[in-house]
Amino acid sequence: METIKEYIESGILELYVLGDISPDERLQVEKMAAEHTAVKAEIEDIERSMELFAEEHAVEPSEGLRSRIMGSMVTNLGDDRVFTKAHTRTDEIFEDDERNADNVIAMPARQTTFFKYAFAACLTLLVISVYGLVTMYNKLQDTNTQLTAMQLDKQKIANEASFKDKELDIYRDTIYRVLRLKGTAKAPSAAVTLAWNTVNKKIIVDMKSMKLPDHDTQHQYQLWALVGGKPVDLGVFDTANSIDTSGMKEMKAIAAADAFAVTIEPMGGSVNPTITEMVASGASK
Repeated sequence: METIKEYIESGILELYVLGDISPDERLQVEKMAAEHTAVKAEIEDIERSMELFAEEHAVEPSEGLRSRIMGSMVTNLGDDRVFTKAHTRTDEIFEDDERNADNVIAMPARQTTFFKYAFAACLTLLVISVYGLVTMYNKLQDTNTQLTAMQLDKQKIANEASFKDKELDIYRDTIYRVLRLKGTAKAPSAAVTLAWNTVNKKIIVDMKSMKLPDHDTQHQYQLWALVGGKPVDLGVFDTANSIDTSGMKEMKAIAAADAFAVTIEPMGGSVNPTITEMVASGASK
């Protein structure tokens, strides 16, 4: 059985007062009114509202119509063809057949239930729409992230392929002299491979294959050439995947050198090498 509130809002009580329900429904309403004071009170409120509405909109009959009705009451008392009971608890309503004037004004039906469910349906659609938009936005974000990752992977593969090609060209080209610097007592496992161009005299460091000890963020590696026993600065560099991310690092050119060495120096390099920080060295021949 539905709740008392839903029963009251269903509109059946208005129909009961208007007499527009079946006998079974009438019995059911009267039973509910007898069992529930809220139903009984609602019926009484509806009756009072209709009485007030009828009084406010009542039409005073003409003098001729009044005389005609009074005469009919005397001669046709009990004839239901003249008096029609509205099956309500309000005053009886008469129609003027000659003027075809309909003085019955219908009460507006209660629409509380309709608006309640209409609002609930709109709210549900709004929630579903918002959820759908949020889901679509998240999927688009995921797709953009995946596309970005794919592009980065593609660029990484392209860079690696380019590095391999360049590396092979250097090692195959006879104008390059490949030099391998070995670790010192400070870093015995260190190793650095250099490619010295005998034409333009530039030095290239193989960043991928080098093995050098770690340093802090305040220092860098510095490459030196030893010429006639004097050190010549050839530039600074860092390990691959740090500041220098390229596979091959081009350093300064040197026309002639007796040997090469790598030291750890303060960021930006030093004017003279720190001998105690030498990590790799090797002859030029």
